[in-house]
Amino acid sequence: MHLVGRIYLDTDEGVLLAGQRVHLLEAIERLGSIQQAAKERGLSYKAAWDAVNSMNNLCDQPLVLREVGGRRGGGSQLTDHGRNMIKLFRAVESEYQRALDKLGGNLADMRNFNRLLNRFSMKTSARNQFHGTVTALIQGPVNFEVRMRLDDWNEVVAVVTNESAENLELRVGMEIFALVKAPSVLLYTDTEVKVSTRNKLWGTVYDLQMGPVNVEVTVALPSGKSVIAVVTRESCDELGLAVGVPVCAAFKSSSVILAVMN
Repeated sequence: MHLVGRIYLDTDEGVLLAGQRVHLLEAIERLGSIQQAAKERGLSYKAAWDAVNSMNNLCDQPLVLREVGGRRGGGSQLTDHGRNMIKLFRAVESEYQRALDKLGGNLADMRNFNRLLNRFSMKTSARNQFHGTVTALIQGPVNFEVRMRLDDWNEVVAVVTNESAENLELRVGMEIFALVKAPSVLLYTDTEVKVSTRNKLWGTVYDLQMGPVNVEVTVALPSGKSVIAVVTRESCDELGLAVGVPVCAAFKSSSVILAVMN
């Protein structure tokens, strides 16, 4: 019996890499295009696009840099951090396989080994998934205000009940995930406008995916992370949204769902 295992690499930044994602990153590095890499790996463009967005959002540093031009234009390349992550994954994968070869047919040992190497993988329907560190906890009579450092430029504020804060065992300095559904994100382009939302993330329009009624807008932040919003086509026209246009992605603190890894 020849044992073959799958590696899921959870980095210090909280991003989960698996074989398919590593293959995708390697193809992007070689071809310089997300579209061409997706085609080579037998993935839909949307699946590859979402994977890159997810990896960039969950890392302190982006793994892939994308030139402005939208889904069908512009090029893509790996950052040094992305290349290092691939090297680390391949090194762990090689050591893992060596260990499996030594285990041979001892399936009980294999199961124990997998428990040590595999981490809980979070799946959610929210399009926006951010990883950061709790910087402040402000307790009120009913709710906790939780502040999370997203990157060097932005902070995300969430409001949860005291019970939820206790269940999550929130504390300053811990790593945490913030989930925001795309329809909850508001967009505006006027720098003088005043809005009541606590979270205001300024960036530029990176991509517009037009639908019959709505438009999915990807906003690229300076750090390489991105925010996805869904607005009506009428709103898109009124705001004059186009690739490269400066825009603010805003959402209420009550729209943020917090999650922690076990």
